Amino acid sequence: MTTYAEGVAEVTDADFGTEVLGAGLPVLVKFTAEWCGPCRQLKPVLGAIAAEQADRLRIVEVDVDRNPETARRYGVLATPTLLVFRGGEPVKSIVGARPKRRLLADLEDVLV
Repeated sequence: MTTYAEGVAEVTDADFGTEVLGAGLPVLVKFTAEWCGPCRQLKPVLGAIAAEQADRLRIVEVDVDRNPETARRYGVLATPTLLVFRGGEPVKSIVGARPKRRLLADLEDVLV
């Protein structure tokens, strides 16, 4: 796992179970790719949310090109796809980039 300054850690196929499925807080997973423009637009938005909501939500990202197993397991067909996991289970799916205010509104029902 690599942690970026923005507060968003990169998770791999190898540590997804520990970092996401075994986490105590809800975890928002951004399925991303280096070539994805909307994914890059979403990075500072998620970094800000990660800092503001650190006590309620953990945010990580999975590169679909380097970690195809996890993307395939959860049926990710487009980037960015955001999946929120709580208690080891996906509880919410959001496809596409959004402004911060709308994303926070979309996430309100899964934050603890």
